[in-house]
Amino acid sequence: MKKIGITCYPTLGGSGVIATELGMKMAELGHEIHFITTSLPFRLNHIHPNIFYHEVEVSHYPVFQYPPFDLVLANKMAEVIDQEKLDILHVHYAMPHAICAILARDIAERDVKIVTTLHGTDITVLGIDNALQKMIQHGIEQSDGVTAVSKSLVNQTKEMLGVSKDIDVIYNFVNEENYEKKTLPGIRRQYGIQPNEKVIIHTSNFRKVKRVQDVIYTFRDIHDKMSAKLLLVGDGPEYSSMYQLVRQLGLTESVLFLGKQKNVSDLFSISDLKLLMSEKESFGLVLLEAMSCQVPCIGTNVGGIPEVIKHNETGFVVELGDTNSAADYAVYLLRNESELERFSQNALLHARENFYSQSIVQQYVDVYDRLMD
Repeated sequence: MKKIGITCYPTLGGSGVIATELGMKMAELGHEIHFITTSLPFRLNHIHPNIFYHEVEVSHYPVFQYPPFDLVLANKMAEVIDQEKLDILHVHYAMPHAICAILARDIAERDVKIVTTLHGTDITVLGIDNALQKMIQHGIEQSDGVTAVSKSLVNQTKEMLGVSKDIDVIYNFVNEENYEKKTLPGIRRQYGIQPNEKVIIHTSNFRKVKRVQDVIYTFRDIHDKMSAKLLLVGDGPEYSSMYQLVRQLGLTESVLFLGKQKNVSDLFSISDLKLLMSEKESFGLVLLEAMSCQVPCIGTNVGGIPEVIKHNETGFVVELGDTNSAADYAVYLLRNESELERFSQNALLHARENFYSQSIVQQYVDVYDRLMD
């Protein structure tokens, strides 16, 4: 049994989902898990005797223009390391969490192994900032173990930062207990979806990098050729402009803006196809969640997306901005029931064989074991 501290962003986001699900799976295996975060992780929705939560409370000091979150987090990490006798501190994101963990290790009286998981934006966004590159590089190099969620992200990290550290590729996983296809005809009726209408879904945080406009343009071309509805799930800075675009294109009756939703697997269960047209995507956890609910996916040839979608088997991969090809592939699938069923079954099989929790969690256990030897 190991005592493991986990620090992540506790609110909505793929990294927080994976960190929390990993902690819960580790607790089920008998390990003692200590979440060290600013608020209770949103996926931590049930109690377990092996799971503990330590809140990072940031005070506002008049002398500081901005609250010193990083220093407070490092101090809290050090406290938990000593008080709970942690063996491992697993942080998600190099910046700022790995840096805080390194400082905490220096402060603490007890030695602890640091595992850093790279999820993407700490490399693809912060990593291109010259003011932060050296610090991110330091966080990676000084970690005892480093993992990344895709081969693409490993390559980007080494190319952009020039790090020599060995990085293990451990893909994101899906909790099969939460993501499976259900029979929910009542939901289709509630949303006014007719029996003959195909359902396309997109879920994201509506940031510019998600290129939701390409999802809408793709759907417009699909809609021109068949009866269909588009479900837009999530919220974010691009939400209002996307709403205006839908109005301009005359698609108001066919595009449903659903905002943030908790039981997204229910929405996947009534969907025929998932679209993810991002310009940056280190993995694409939403693709995996969709495939676990037997929904084929169309995504862009960027980042880790081609590592999740098997082109012409579980879905299709198109070049960034190529909405015409995306629409053509979508219409091909949606018009051919036998092909759609084949892709749906392939998607489920691909998720089960490569991304289900048991095998992925074991890979993290192997990393922990290696560091503790």
